[in-house]
Amino acid sequence: MFSKSKINEPGTKAPEAAKPAVPSSPMTPPASTGEFKASAPKPKPPASLLSADLHITGNLKTSGDIQVEGTVEGDIRAHLLTIGESATIKGEVSADDVIINGRIVGRVRGLKVRLTSTARVEGDIIHKTIAIESGAHFEGSVQRQDDPLNPGGRTPNKPASAAVAPATKPTAQ
Repeated sequence: MFSKSKINEPGTKAPEAAKPAVPSSPMTPPASTGEFKASAPKPKPPASLLSADLHITGNLKTSGDIQVEGTVEGDIRAHLLTIGESATIKGEVSADDVIINGRIVGRVRGLKVRLTSTARVEGDIIHKTIAIESGAHFEGSVQRQDDPLNPGGRTPNKPASAAVAPATKPTAQ
């Protein structure tokens, strides 16, 4: 009356059942390797540390994090930049996050800029958000911009529509 299906029996498998049930995607490794590797995000590397006895003349650029404890004469571009209490920077600093505990002589550009109570900044700060702790020493101007990391950004006094020439009106004769 009723019969048992052979598809569900452990001994017999159809050719389609041998294929993995997980659909193939660009992130999954090929089935021929025999290994499954999880696509976990890579751990963030630690910040590069420039020690207090280091003196650099030249520009620094990284997509990672930098912690400066020494002296840099040049521009610095990083993701997160921490200026230590004993550090001195002479040049432009540009980073997504800037934490200043030491001395900077030059322009500071950052999405988030923080001057701690031991900070000494002599130059302009262009930021999206800023925090200045009591006791910080600052000489310069502060300007808020939506995109402070773009030095060729629009000037605040010139609207974007001013770049387009006005259309000429036809005159009736």
